[in-house]
Amino acid sequence: MKVQDIKLEGLKLLEETHDLLEDVKHSLEQRLNLKEYSESVRPVVLNLSTVMRICLLVGLSDNAPRSKEKIEAIPSTSGNQPLAGSFFTKSNIKSVFLALIKLRYKDVDADWQNSTFVSKALVCEMLRGRDILMAEGGIDEWLHYSPMKVGRSLMDIPELNLYIGKYEDGMDAALDINSRAIANTQILVAGTTGSGKSNLLAVLINQIRMASSDTHYPVNFLLFDYKGEFSDPANAAWLSKFETDSSAILNPMEKPLPFTPFKDFTGRPVNEINLYSTTLANALCSISSAKISANMDNRLSEAIINAYKAKGQKPITFQEVLDNYTQLMPEKKQDDMDSVKSVLSQLIRNNIFAESDKIDLMQGCYIINLGQFEKDGIMAKAIVYFVTSKLNSIYEKLPGQAVNDERVEIRHFTIIDEAHYMLNFENKPLQNLIAVGRNKGMSVILATQNMESFKTKHFDFYANAQYPLIMRQQQQNDGVLKDLFGVSGNALQELKQGIAGLQKGELITKDAQAMALGIGKHWKKVKVTHLI
Repeated sequence: MKVQDIKLEGLKLLEETHDLLEDVKHSLEQRLNLKEYSESVRPVVLNLSTVMRICLLVGLSDNAPRSKEKIEAIPSTSGNQPLAGSFFTKSNIKSVFLALIKLRYKDVDADWQNSTFVSKALVCEMLRGRDILMAEGGIDEWLHYSPMKVGRSLMDIPELNLYIGKYEDGMDAALDINSRAIANTQILVAGTTGSGKSNLLAVLINQIRMASSDTHYPVNFLLFDYKGEFSDPANAAWLSKFETDSSAILNPMEKPLPFTPFKDFTGRPVNEINLYSTTLANALCSISSAKISANMDNRLSEAIINAYKAKGQKPITFQEVLDNYTQLMPEKKQDDMDSVKSVLSQLIRNNIFAESDKIDLMQGCYIINLGQFEKDGIMAKAIVYFVTSKLNSIYEKLPGQAVNDERVEIRHFTIIDEAHYMLNFENKPLQNLIAVGRNKGMSVILATQNMESFKTKHFDFYANAQYPLIMRQQQQNDGVLKDLFGVSGNALQELKQGIAGLQKGELITKDAQAMALGIGKHWKKVKVTHLI
């Protein structure tokens, strides 16, 4: 088949590609970065797609003879992942790749419509480029070469089609996250301990980052790591799969989170502070298991308002709230420790937040290590609540998401593992992210151990979820399954049997097309890609 018929769609990334290119990635970063950085400036971390693209262009620039035999010698693996759609479309460079491949392989007779062969050919060229760059003086010679044009276009919105594994028929299982036909972008994950939930979260993050991190519309993420798995130095290799490194990990047990949890009301109407004070007081009461009277609640709201007045409506601190709360108590009781003072004192003592913003949560990828905190304790709840509230404050100031004829922009994913600890009280910031934030490109992944956790008296998370991903469960709830999959009778029993039979790394999700047509099974089983 003539090379002119080459097909660059539907290609797979060989599982070991990252390891094969790790040395050139490290060398490029060393060449690009300074020796030292201030706290507010981070070093360059090259994502895998960028390194692959550089190596491919350098490899294709070499005019050495090509052979079909060398390409076929590249091994195939069972763990291949789809190559991100933005790989060839970024900055309209696809035509450059096609021209170079045709030039270098004009004398090679092969099936260029065969995606496996094309994938191997690309890997062969990447390795050729790696060897050229790693030769003495190679990086210096090529560092300033960049055919990519700078610019921002609506057409650059990346396609977020997240490939999470295989259906039973062997077809790729993908979650369409940002086409205009999708009602929302929220994902719910339910799976008991040992079901493969952590690997699934890693696959989702990996796919989000691979598809977007080197485009004009990168999708950053914030992961609340309750178990400390993703923050563990022993698992540092995981971070490169998310196009980031250890600088993404924030550990409030060691150092305050580098931002204030409080809103800035400078120049804003006083009524906004009054409303905020009530919401904030309710939150501080909710995260504590202690009984708090209505009188304490009202006093706390007034203390928050007074703290803002004293600061000229600039962000306050927990210490200032405590001081104002104490002043509002009867003079004889100001030394007493009530439930509100206990909560505020714990927040002050643990020093989990900075007094000013040193980072923008939207402009980077972050993993907050909650592994050393009691999962259902005040500190863990406060961190998730106030960080989520901070994200709300940021998205309120953002312009609307970019849109083109096919897709909408996704800016950020908030990922809460063990989310059931944050769903059992009136969590307004989280509800806002889900119900309102999507209009600004803010999306949420909630992972719990039990599917029942997603429907509470405060908020129906099912109604706002595009993709429920049900993994192995300790127990099943008929009402939840009926709501999710629209089944009853024999179909419900078949679904329950399917869930009961799930193995580690398998899940069941909705078949939206079958549900819309009212025919066949309303669900499909997926074997999730093994990533970590």
